[in-house]
Amino acid sequence: MIPNDIEITTDLIEAHGLKPDEYERILALIGRTPSFTELGIFSAMWNEHCSYKSSKKWLKTLPTEGPRVLQGPGENAGVVDIGDGETVVFKMESHNHPSYIEPYQGAATGVGGILRDVFTMGARPVAAMNALRFGAPEHSRTRHLVSGVVAGVGGYGNSFGVPTVGGEVEFHARYNGNCLVNAFAAGIAPADGIFLSKAEGVGLPVVYLGAKTGRDGVGGATMASAEFDDAIDEKRPTVQVGDPFTEKCLLEACLELMGSGAVVAIQDMGAAGLTCSAVEMGAKGNLGIDLDLDQVPVRETGMSAYEMMLSESQERMLMVLRPEKEAEAEAIFRKWGLDFAIVGVTTDTLRFIVRHQGDTVADLPIKELGDEAPEYDRPWIESPKRAVLAAEDVAEPADYADALMTLVGNANGASRRWVYEQYDTLVQGNSVVTPGGDAGIIRVGDKGKALAFSVDVCPRYVEADPFEGGKQAVAECWRNLTAVGAEPLAATDNLNFGNPEKPEIMGQLVGAIKGIGAACSALDMPIVSGNVSLYNETNGEAILPTPAMGGVGLIDDVDTRASLALANDGDILLVIGGHGTHLGQSTYLRDIVGSEVGAPPPVDLAAERRRGDFVRELIRARRVTSVHDISSGGLAVALAEMAMAGDRGCRVKVPAPAHAALFGEDQGRYVLAVSPAEVAAVTEDALDAGIELVEIGSVTGSDLTVEDILTISVAKLRESHETWFPDYMSGA
Repeated sequence: MIPNDIEITTDLIEAHGLKPDEYERILALIGRTPSFTELGIFSAMWNEHCSYKSSKKWLKTLPTEGPRVLQGPGENAGVVDIGDGETVVFKMESHNHPSYIEPYQGAATGVGGILRDVFTMGARPVAAMNALRFGAPEHSRTRHLVSGVVAGVGGYGNSFGVPTVGGEVEFHARYNGNCLVNAFAAGIAPADGIFLSKAEGVGLPVVYLGAKTGRDGVGGATMASAEFDDAIDEKRPTVQVGDPFTEKCLLEACLELMGSGAVVAIQDMGAAGLTCSAVEMGAKGNLGIDLDLDQVPVRETGMSAYEMMLSESQERMLMVLRPEKEAEAEAIFRKWGLDFAIVGVTTDTLRFIVRHQGDTVADLPIKELGDEAPEYDRPWIESPKRAVLAAEDVAEPADYADALMTLVGNANGASRRWVYEQYDTLVQGNSVVTPGGDAGIIRVGDKGKALAFSVDVCPRYVEADPFEGGKQAVAECWRNLTAVGAEPLAATDNLNFGNPEKPEIMGQLVGAIKGIGAACSALDMPIVSGNVSLYNETNGEAILPTPAMGGVGLIDDVDTRASLALANDGDILLVIGGHGTHLGQSTYLRDIVGSEVGAPPPVDLAAERRRGDFVRELIRARRVTSVHDISSGGLAVALAEMAMAGDRGCRVKVPAPAHAALFGEDQGRYVLAVSPAEVAAVTEDALDAGIELVEIGSVTGSDLTVEDILTISVAKLRESHETWFPDYMSGA
């Protein structure tokens, strides 16, 4: 008899994030009232964070296969072949709600969790990125969140020993009550050494590995699937506490164990902890799991079965072990100062049975818990189309120089050096390009190869037109990889949205996924992993829809990579894709005019592909001296960034209307610097390839000059660009 130690009331069901119809489904599945522990298990497995019940229908439409894809969605991370018997393993995941409640530990454990996702697959982590979004700078909580989150990301990643090579930080009032912390990690693994979470074999030991279990993080997955309200501080106990030094030991122990041939299946104890890891391993292998909680290593006295099953204490793994390797496996973990305990066994019953202190506290059908969680086709409405804003309907700046200074020196345009200098960007010694360029780059192996990484999205585009915004997030990521000379391989997505039970929010999610799918198909950039974070709302106000895209690209010869820095006086500046025309939803419109209206720029995926392939060919043939894509802020900001990076000026001429040419955010465009001797040949090749190319000026002097429009010294631009963030964080 399963004890019903706590009465299951309507309020208790609601507190566990379960809807009345979901609870009725539980009753029908098990034929009785669940125990308190069982209610917690269902709550953990059936929330949005673990089950994807609102998004699964649409995620299935995304392209996930390709000639290089070895493992797509469904495992801890995606796996892509990079040749020479090597693979890159990567994923991005959110830790939004915990980071708002407790910014340091929320961000730190977000980094720890994504690193475990990668090395659980058998890969050694080699690179990290993060995408951070905060409320308006003047909001009372923003500076506190920035300080804590950045310190948490750096504190964990630096101590663990993985370089942070890229990312983004943005501010908007719509994140005032709900910041976003999206963490990305990538690792390298041998193609014949990938480990999966599918349990195989009956009667095999289920082994607990790593740190001890405590009460931190109990109910964290359920909390991450709920909106915030004024009682947010009461949720502080649901935030996990991380220890990067233990995780480093866990990494080394796991990789050593994997090399021993002992591992049948392995799963990170992330969201929902022991519950999710055990259920997923069993359900994937069509096996049952029998757990004995009395064998679980704990660091607190008197822990209940409920607490042990739902704890999200960090630095823990669950493994199915080959029995003959038990002594060898235990010796490895003891050597690294980590816990090793046999806590269960695989069975052929398809039941998830949990025992504690002589009682059976859970006896549930494992498939229904795992891969048969509810799947909803939620009502959705298409976002209303916004009118295209004509350039003549947008005011020109009173002073073009002041406008450009503002765009490179305000909260969203200023250098992020204050942030990334708190991260170790050089550890492991393979970093080639650190944060600040179009994409971060690390060397791989000893054959001259390199990997490039970028993370991108423009939330205001997505809100204005979810389909075009979803396309643009992929295209921008693809373009940033292309701009350094990398072949884009695949992507991971992190879809951050509000409450999917609201048809307009669900419509944003559906539209964005459709746009992402269209772009990934057209650009041969399959989605191999990802995460969905919903209910990002506080007191009913949703965040901007933010489907962040993390992309990975391959450079066959690292010496052919391109830089955005202007390198040589006299080089000719060319623009691929034509002059700017589109100011709707632009950074100029937001920050200079003070408006966020109009349709975003459309993305012509065929032109995007054609232009990007052409730029990549030029880079590989070493026919360009610098390359930068044109994105937020348009041509003027792109030129300013190239000038500041190279400490060289340039002189250009643009057509009327000048504000559209300089600040328009038309998509699929690049600035190239080419030696005078190459210009004629590059122009002719562009014509042959059907590429629109215009010559706008040359690299010269120490000022950025737009003829008849503005002149600013590069030094003055840099002063504006570098001062906002440190001044803001110091309170100046």
